[in-house]
Amino acid sequence: MLKVKRVYEAVEKKDGVRFLVERLWPRGIKTEDLSMQAWLKDVAPSDSLRRWFGHDPLKWSEFQKRYRAELDGNPNAWKPIPEAAKYADVTLLYSARDTEHNNAIALMLYLEACHSQEGKQ
Repeated sequence: MLKVKRVYEAVEKKDGVRFLVERLWPRGIKTEDLSMQAWLKDVAPSDSLRRWFGHDPLKWSEFQKRYRAELDGNPNAWKPIPEAAKYADVTLLYSARDTEHNNAIALMLYLEACHSQEGKQ
């Protein structure tokens, strides 16, 4: 099971394996406070895509499309996530204030779509 959570929320046992999926380190957070498996900064959107999007809900659909293209081109960056999900729940950590339009949600939707396509093959 995949879920998303802001890095500023408390660590919980039910989080399972935790991956930080941001290109930039979150402000005010110490490494030891995250209790994470890994920082997968290469899975985050490119700087240019992140700046273009700017968490504008009107750009959400196009952002997801462009981000999926980046993810398609870099499968090694996100492979640890479905591998971990075979054995435990996985939480994708993000730092954005926007809880509905962020790269962790887009990444989760992408990975769920990949998983559902694997099941059809």
